[in-house]
Amino acid sequence: MRRVLAVIMGGGRGTRLFPLTKDRSKPAVPLGAKYRLVDIPISNCLNSDIKKIYILTQFNTASLHMHINRSFSFDIFSNGYIDILPAEQTLTSEMWYQGTADAVRKNLRHFADPSIDYILILSGDQLYRMNFNSILEYHIEKNAEITVSVLPVEEEKTSGFGILKVNKSGQITNFFEKPTDPKILKDYRVSNWKFFSETTDVHPDKKYLASMGIYVFNRNIIDEVLNNDKTDFGKHIIPDCIKTRNVYAYPFEGYWEDIGTISSFYEANLEMTKKNPKFNFFDPSSPVYTHPRFLPPSRLANCNIVDSIVSEGCIIEGSEIHNSVIGIRSIISQGSSIYDSIIMGMDHLEDSPTDSRGPRGIGKNCTIHRTIIDKNARIGDGTIITSKEGFDNGDFANYYIRDGIVIIPKNAVISPGTMI
Repeated sequence: MRRVLAVIMGGGRGTRLFPLTKDRSKPAVPLGAKYRLVDIPISNCLNSDIKKIYILTQFNTASLHMHINRSFSFDIFSNGYIDILPAEQTLTSEMWYQGTADAVRKNLRHFADPSIDYILILSGDQLYRMNFNSILEYHIEKNAEITVSVLPVEEEKTSGFGILKVNKSGQITNFFEKPTDPKILKDYRVSNWKFFSETTDVHPDKKYLASMGIYVFNRNIIDEVLNNDKTDFGKHIIPDCIKTRNVYAYPFEGYWEDIGTISSFYEANLEMTKKNPKFNFFDPSSPVYTHPRFLPPSRLANCNIVDSIVSEGCIIEGSEIHNSVIGIRSIISQGSSIYDSIIMGMDHLEDSPTDSRGPRGIGKNCTIHRTIIDKNARIGDGTIITSKEGFDNGDFANYYIRDGIVIIPKNAVISPGTMI
């Protein structure tokens, strides 16, 4: 895998994940109590022995850059690197990245290493575990010039994906980005799933093949296919290339989730609290790497904690926690109840338990249900926050509602006795 360069797309605005992306880029959003979204593609690369990695960034980049610089480095003898390529003005362009293809095009001069034969293009905001050796082997076996990783999806999800058709050998014959016309969609329905494998049992509701936004390009063609003003791989480059290039679909059969909305983020995190989660952080053969923080172990005093994840550095006293994700350095005080919620914790340990803004973390006798509380929030004593599916989206003074979920933004202060 030394001849493979990975390029991770980390520049999108993440508008559908707002307000979690109010002060950070989407790949920097916390995940699973102690990780960041960007840790997933980086870890997949490292576990696949890919150690030449570029991350393309653009919006709200400070926390993402800080996390990557603190978390990932190679010694001078490894011949590896994880470098950040932020959008920049040059003599040929003063514009920011206009799309995924445009971002790669503007950085081609950085990919001129003659030892690179393949470029692996990844998203920075997906939750999955993949051995990239498999897709590279498939790409080489098929003598492909471009390979697109695909998976089956239900009809109601097709409007969010590039939907494609393949022939018996797996070559892509048609590609349509985010179709909404039922007449067009009908032509893309899959009737024979043997393209995946003889033993694959695809759920009957999944009738379409969707692009995962993971691509392998031969290095010797990428300059040519990007020698235009097309801005996006899914909308422009892949549909154009299937007419003249060998473009194949790689069948992916594992768990994969696009963390693109508040509801998908919420559900993916709470899924991790189950006994047998679809994405398992406890896989010793394929660990997820992140910032080593050297925090003390969490202290739990007289608590009832059920089906939950609690990260390190937490202090939790006399509280009920059910089906929730409790992030690093979280403080939860006496008599509070947390249900079906994500508490992201704090960026720093504090010497003083309180200041003019109120107590750190979650105060006494609070009830938190179906809520996401971002980092460094201060929730006053006796606060009640509850939500349910069907609530209208809304922006308020110090909280938001998205997809029926209440979100308390980073650094927010909720006064004691507040009811939301």
